[in-house]
Amino acid sequence: MKRFGARIAVIAGAVVVLDQVTKLLALDRLAPGVPVSVVDGVLALTLVMNPGLAFGLLGGLPASWRWMVALLSLVALLVLLRVAVRVLPTGGWPDQTAIGLIFGGAVGNLVDRGRFGAVVDFVDAYYGTWHWPAFNVADSAITVGVALLALRLLTEKKPSSG
Repeated sequence: MKRFGARIAVIAGAVVVLDQVTKLLALDRLAPGVPVSVVDGVLALTLVMNPGLAFGLLGGLPASWRWMVALLSLVALLVLLRVAVRVLPTGGWPDQTAIGLIFGGAVGNLVDRGRFGAVVDFVDAYYGTWHWPAFNVADSAITVGVALLALRLLTEKKPSSG
């Protein structure tokens, strides 16, 4: 169990470091709201401060309620911890990777909430007039981690009830 925890901590730590370094670069080199094209018509770097949850959910909350967003993030981490404790004894490296990615992403965004009262987002994917909400390395890690866990649940063999 210790070895599993160490793997998760290393993955989560790597995500937090990569996330925070890329956010510092974005804050240093991008002007808020001014897109810098990476792939014309598909991808740009656009600095956005997101006071809401993932993909801008609850972004319109008054500043005095932003503590609620941080509290929801902490509750999500506690739920993930419970899932991790349940999954780890039977899970292999894909589960440990998934949990590490999710923890690292959640902590990376929580660091932003503590520092800025909002999450630093800067990756802007779009096509024509359609825009996906801006995101960051932490959001990507959470998304990949959740997808890995979902795949595990979908492909898990159920014991026969006979």
